Amino acid sequence: MSKLRLRIFDGTRRPFALPAQFLVRIVDGNQHQLVWQYYSSNDISFDLPFFDNFGDNYSVLASANGYKQAGYQPVTLSDAYLTTLNIMLIPNTPNFNFAGGLWPAAKDTYPFLAAGANDAKGEQRYNDLLENKAPSLASIHNLCEAMSQINLAQGTPLTYIKQLIWDGDTLPPGAEPPAQDRFFAWCDTTLVDQVKQAAAKGQFAAEFDPGLLHKGATSSWKQILFGEANVQLTFHENDTATIDGVPCVMIEPDMDYYKDPAAHVLLEVIPNALTHTLTDPAEVYVLRWIAGQTAGIPEFAPLYTIR
Repeated sequence: MSKLRLRIFDGTRRPFALPAQFLVRIVDGNQHQLVWQYYSSNDISFDLPFFDNFGDNYSVLASANGYKQAGYQPVTLSDAYLTTLNIMLIPNTPNFNFAGGLWPAAKDTYPFLAAGANDAKGEQRYNDLLENKAPSLASIHNLCEAMSQINLAQGTPLTYIKQLIWDGDTLPPGAEPPAQDRFFAWCDTTLVDQVKQAAAKGQFAAEFDPGLLHKGATSSWKQILFGEANVQLTFHENDTATIDGVPCVMIEPDMDYYKDPAAHVLLEVIPNALTHTLTDPAEVYVLRWIAGQTAGIPEFAPLYTIR
């Protein structure tokens, strides 16, 4: 037998408050459903068959009334050790809580957000997002936190980002104000080579024909550490600027639901185009948190929570 421990958290990144009822579904790698049952605990242990083959690649889903279903696949089990899986459930209508990410904390943590304007102007444009476009601000924090966890040969991608591109007065051709699925910024040109070095070590994969989905892009590289919610760094090397004496090019970071390019196009790009929607930062938050927990890296903890 193999052993699985399932722990259920909420959007504050804390154990889900009890009392609650969780519907858990577990399917083995042979596509046999082994569990379909309600539980009243946020910390549940299971004894499951061990096959010593692809049958040990389990799918685990959890849900609760009023909350989005979440899960992970494959959860590879073994008869030699206990496997722990942490799942996050957020409300069907999530609310972003930026109590930990107000302007003073945000500008101290990510100085490039404050670059190019005096403090009053910086706070005004930041608070405008917080009050009127909370998903766009959540996306910024998702991307900043995720990039802070990418170790390059020298620093992280955030080391090289000099200034966020905020509004129409400063928008170069092809750029847009911060949106709920991406932002544009000026970065030190050195970052391009840093990402290429990381790609040579297997951290990133190049995207074929980057201009197809990113207008004006000259190169694009997707992180391949996780099955879901990887960072993509797209460069517009024909758009240049000098920030504080540093030669810069335009960068367009975003995060996709899916690692596989075909799945990304078929299950994300096309449906979003048909419904005129954008990638949901709340969904990215959940996917990246679960992926990070499963990979055993430091917790994905952007400067906001979901309630």
